[in-house]
Amino acid sequence: MGTRLLCAFCFLGVGLVDAQVTQTPRYLVKRRGEKVVIECVQNMDHERMFWYQQDPALGLRLLHFSIDVGMVEEGDVPHGYSVSRKKKESFPLTLESATTNQTSVYLCTSSESTARHGHILSAQKGQMQEAGWGDPESGPKLCCSCGTCVPIRKKGR
Repeated sequence: MGTRLLCAFCFLGVGLVDAQVTQTPRYLVKRRGEKVVIECVQNMDHERMFWYQQDPALGLRLLHFSIDVGMVEEGDVPHGYSVSRKKKESFPLTLESATTNQTSVYLCTSSESTARHGHILSAQKGQMQEAGWGDPESGPKLCCSCGTCVPIRKKGR
């Protein structure tokens, strides 16, 4: 039996039936060299979508993002991953040939704003307010397939 690659995926809805980001499959085990496609779909009519990789030692790292249909950009660590954005609601992530160093948790997010998100996803409510972020209860939010929404607008903007 060959070495297997285990990729874990966060897959919890935002909690509201009418507003959510979902990614499938929830969990996936693949052999090295196999192709992996992770679907991400949002129903909030957001223009921006993002793919992050979360490793315990490295934290969240931006893989790719899209600012609108047909417009995709590389993130901080894009190599080994590809994305497409043919529909506003869909942003699949593809690993053409899975490797053991890609064993990770992958998170898809969406946003209606133009703010870059890499530095705010792990922030707690108090830390965000101390850093000058607006009230988490109002304003545009970044929503993750793991069920968390965080504000993306600084005070005074």
